Amino acid sequence: MRVRVLRRAAASFDVFLTADQNLQYQQSLKDHEIRVVVLAAVTNRVIDLVPLLDEAVAASERLQPGEVLIIRGERR
Repeated sequence: MRVRVLRRAAASFDVFLTADQNLQYQQSLKDHEIRVVVLAAVTNRVIDLVPLLDEAVAASERLQPGEVLIIRGERR
């Protein structure tokens, strides 16, 4: 299922933002023409993810297709 999601995302977008910290271990992301940014916050609640977005957007511009970057949030 994730392969289909990544293919569909790559057809319309340059960057795939996710909170799925296992994605890079479950899929060969180099096979996809999309940059992946993983938001690794304390929880997957919006209140914990939103503070990571500015860094994620800035970092995504430096990535190449097929690359993965993990943006880590601070522990409470």
